[in-house]
Amino acid sequence: MSDRDRQYMQRCLELAAQAAGQTAPNPMVGCIIVQGEEIVGEGFHPAAGQPHAEVFALRQAGDRARGATLYVNLEPCNHYGRTPPCSEAVVAAGLKRVVVGMVDPDPRVTGGGIARLQQAGIEVTVGVEQAACEQMNEAFVWRVTQRRPFGILKYAMTLDGRIAASTGHSAWVSSPESRRQVHSLRSQVDAVIVGGNTVRLDNPRLTCHDISDRHPLRVVMSRRLDLPLEANLWQTDIAPTLVFTEETADRDRWRKLEDQGVEVVVRSPLTPSEVSAELFNRGLSTLLWECGGTLAAAALREGLIQKLLAFIAPKLIGGPPGYSPVGDLGLLRMDQALKVERSQWQAIGPDLCWTAYLDLVSGQEGVS
Repeated sequence: MSDRDRQYMQRCLELAAQAAGQTAPNPMVGCIIVQGEEIVGEGFHPAAGQPHAEVFALRQAGDRARGATLYVNLEPCNHYGRTPPCSEAVVAAGLKRVVVGMVDPDPRVTGGGIARLQQAGIEVTVGVEQAACEQMNEAFVWRVTQRRPFGILKYAMTLDGRIAASTGHSAWVSSPESRRQVHSLRSQVDAVIVGGNTVRLDNPRLTCHDISDRHPLRVVMSRRLDLPLEANLWQTDIAPTLVFTEETADRDRWRKLEDQGVEVVVRSPLTPSEVSAELFNRGLSTLLWECGGTLAAAALREGLIQKLLAFIAPKLIGGPPGYSPVGDLGLLRMDQALKVERSQWQAIGPDLCWTAYLDLVSGQEGVS
């Protein structure tokens, strides 16, 4: 493992990132082929069902792949899915060495691709820039190992912990710079989830605005469908919208939503777990929960949140209790509090952006 290996692996990650938000349920993968000190081929996996990154790089390299070194941030697959196994294509191309960022956690692969390359006499180096590779595909890793989507809870709050004024007014808690960061995040996730109260109070678009032409699936949870008949989310020519409700919901509103192109799905009882399971079955990997405190608490209680993203604005709003980022978790003692790890702080305009992961050992496992 050398500085040169790390540099080339970083290039693989740059390539892979070009398909952020578009590959689910597959991972983001970039690949380059180096002959001597020249990159002779490169590519990335653009979407599920499309060729893998190695295929694009090998096509571009052609005969120059023979005796070269291939770099890829995720172990080449060794099974037949929608596409043939990449390990066989690498062997057939006559490569001398393969450098892998991380082992594929998918049970169908998990070292099988590496073993196939080694059996063919190819030198394999594993673990170059491994932490960065794992970070890039954290949602994919979670999906294939836990069999459910990766959940991110995002909220913006004042210094005194409010996500809205006592009237429910929340435009805007955070700065334009922070909101632009959220728009960028939406371009990288598969779905954004809110509750009915967010629709009624905020009338959000839940799009990427001018950051990207690719918008996530917009998901609303509403047991009774007591939703406005006119809302930005019903403009399905901009982005698709999926509403989850219960069997007893208002049928007239149900029909009117469907007339506007909104898909309505029934789950009784309607819970965050039911929604997460349905979205997993649809092939989604990353869910962004941009909901109010009540729904956020329910998602946390059901173990659906793995990552927290908070934008803290230098403001005080005061008022009575309520409108906090997380509602009642049913915890009565401070030693029951959910713990986080890997905290990071970043200044964005006048705000602070805090990112952390829930400590799954001593955190969510105790919530029920």
